[in-house]
Amino acid sequence: MAIVKMKKLHVIAMADRREALLKGLLHLGCVEISEPEEVLSDPQWASLFQRGTSALARKKGELSDVNTALDAIRQYAGLKDGMFIKRHPITEAEFLDAGAAEKAQAACDAVRAQLGTLAQAQSEQGRLESRIAALTPWKDLDLPLEQSGTAHTVFRLGVCPGQTDTGAIRVQMEAEGLAAELYEISADRLQKYLLVIVHRDDEEKTQELLRPFGFSAVSFQGLTGTAAENIRALEQALEANRKSQADAAAAIAANGENRDALRVYADRLRAEAAKEQSAENILSDEAVLYFQGWVPAEKESAVGTFLTENGCAWETLDPTEEEIPDVPVQLKNNWLTKPLNMVTEMYSLPRYDNVDPNPLMAPFFILFYGIMMADMGYGLLMFLAGFLISKKYAPKGTAGNLFGLMTLCGISTFIMGALTGGFFGDFLTQVVKLTTGGDFTLPALFTPLDDTLMILIGAMALGMVQIITGMAISFVRKLKNGQVMDAVWEELTWWVVFAGIGLMAAGMTSVVLYVGLAMVVLGPVLTNKGFGKITGIFGSLYNHITGYFGDILSYSRLMALMLAGSVIAQVFNTLGAIPGNIIVFLIISLAGNALNFALNLLGCYVHDLRLQCLEYFGKFYEDGGKPFKPLMADTKYVDITK
Repeated sequence: MAIVKMKKLHVIAMADRREALLKGLLHLGCVEISEPEEVLSDPQWASLFQRGTSALARKKGELSDVNTALDAIRQYAGLKDGMFIKRHPITEAEFLDAGAAEKAQAACDAVRAQLGTLAQAQSEQGRLESRIAALTPWKDLDLPLEQSGTAHTVFRLGVCPGQTDTGAIRVQMEAEGLAAELYEISADRLQKYLLVIVHRDDEEKTQELLRPFGFSAVSFQGLTGTAAENIRALEQALEANRKSQADAAAAIAANGENRDALRVYADRLRAEAAKEQSAENILSDEAVLYFQGWVPAEKESAVGTFLTENGCAWETLDPTEEEIPDVPVQLKNNWLTKPLNMVTEMYSLPRYDNVDPNPLMAPFFILFYGIMMADMGYGLLMFLAGFLISKKYAPKGTAGNLFGLMTLCGISTFIMGALTGGFFGDFLTQVVKLTTGGDFTLPALFTPLDDTLMILIGAMALGMVQIITGMAISFVRKLKNGQVMDAVWEELTWWVVFAGIGLMAAGMTSVVLYVGLAMVVLGPVLTNKGFGKITGIFGSLYNHITGYFGDILSYSRLMALMLAGSVIAQVFNTLGAIPGNIIVFLIISLAGNALNFALNLLGCYVHDLRLQCLEYFGKFYEDGGKPFKPLMADTKYVDITK
């Protein structure tokens, strides 16, 4: 149950070994290079060592380019990734092959060039379409756009709001005796498109007349010929533009055959970026380099051998008490506890000097989830989904833990469903009744509807077991840390009280309870001073009685969710059976059970998480740990075989 023991590593080497050291540590994948704060805080060291320059920004830029190329290939080649990416095994030699990297970079450059062409063409397409849209209302105007008038007349193109009465404008022109004429070329809901021909002597008066009607002049500078002629030319250019886009998209799609190579290259760049990120924590001048970090004690020998072979001066030390908050945390994992990492990481990693909570939490979390879901059908779905996805795609990280946990919880849910006789509620009972008219009920040890009180008592009893387990962990830790009296007056005292309550309820004896109550009173009297002896007694009673009572009562949610899930499933099955048609029943039942399954899948996880993080962890857990992040190839698309 202990957290992986860490050693603090200090390394000094010749500066020219920097790249070889980083590559070797990347290969080992078990050393976290950290920033040497104590060195930087020393003026003499800080003046001697300078941070090494890094290609981190360049590597991140190259990785971004490759990801952009992959996104483009997926879009234009119509390649589907699916919900999960299946990793392919690859040897380390293939992963680091320089020739393959050059070919992938060439493919990336080709795709990016076509993307540039495509982006430029798309921008030009927008401009062409905008110009066509601007000219379309004037397509019936048989007048060159560059024509502004004659020796005695002026031609003006303009627009007015769509509700403008052009007839009223003409009447007013005639009433004022203006040598002008107004023609409506076209109209839409928003605007009317007008041509005004006016004698030059009346131009100013005509503009004054048109202003109250919202007339706004329109000009097409740089265009010659009629609007229709320009539209035809623009449409030809637009057709050529679309062909250019299609050619660029086809060229990108043709690189679909390079997708696997680009994926390997993306993972390689991701590893190189991690290497350069670590390089920023190495201090170096022109002669020597220095770095420090953390390494698991079990890997110390392998790391030491590598460093010695590369001519490094190095040492490892146990972390001091002051360094405990900064020691990175790595949890020990096996097939049962590893999926629980997602729960622990969602809450917070433990401090380095705390315990690994996963082995202590796994049995309770998996059991409680099964109790709350408690249905063979739901459990079977969870198991199959988790197992098949894990087997086929082998997801890593949080996704891998999620499906691993789903598999384990599916088994627990199926077992609890077998005990309660639930298979999508009473699905089988209704099917038999609709098809044969007979009665059929799955055998059950107990059922949520008939044995609700028993389930409630059992849920709180399980809660009591988990709370006492948390207290036991805290008791042992206090003894190891030399806090004997704290362990006696806290955990031991209340164990005696709990045992006394149990014995008195069983009608055996009340003596143990009296001893426990005496210890509750004696603890504050011996540990507090003055008036605090009295207030400490009442404070201890109030805090512990209400605290333990509330914690135990909180486990009633195990019964509540089991009952709710079972009732909802049966309600949908009953609704589906009302018409008496098996097809209608299957449709309604499957839809309702799918909804019930989805809601319970999340709801049971949230409530289970709450029980672990609040009621259980609150007894012994100290959070605040920093995750151990070694320099390693954290790949997304491939698995490297060494």
